[in-house]
Amino acid sequence: MPTLVQDAMSTVVLTIGPTHSLRQAAELMSARRVGAAVVLDPDAGGIGILTERDILNSVGAGQDPEQETAQGHTTTDVVFAGPRWTLHEAAQAMAHGGFRHLIVLDEQEPVGVVSVRDIVRCWSGIPDAYDATVSAG
Repeated sequence: MPTLVQDAMSTVVLTIGPTHSLRQAAELMSARRVGAAVVLDPDAGGIGILTERDILNSVGAGQDPEQETAQGHTTTDVVFAGPRWTLHEAAQAMAHGGFRHLIVLDEQEPVGVVSVRDIVRCWSGIPDAYDATVSAG
């Protein structure tokens, strides 16, 4: 059973720019079956995260996903995980911060994303249904 973030994280890191519309972000997230996108904004000097919840909140507030950009909905005060963090450390950070995704950095580069789902999957010992479908196909 994996105990480290590097063993549980998704290495499918969707990166988008701050000017992507929320619709574009949602389409890319859906196509890659991920719940978060890493937003790289060199002008703002950092890495942020846009999650499915951010998009849902915007649409729920009546905002137009064609007009709204990632920049306006990105979380920039991000807590990052290291690949050698334990899953317990990642779960504690998520519970303490009230979020469901952590960007995993290795030498300041995003190398993965770990989610609550990834941690639960590892702790339960049940393989991800999507992974099983892909490998069976």
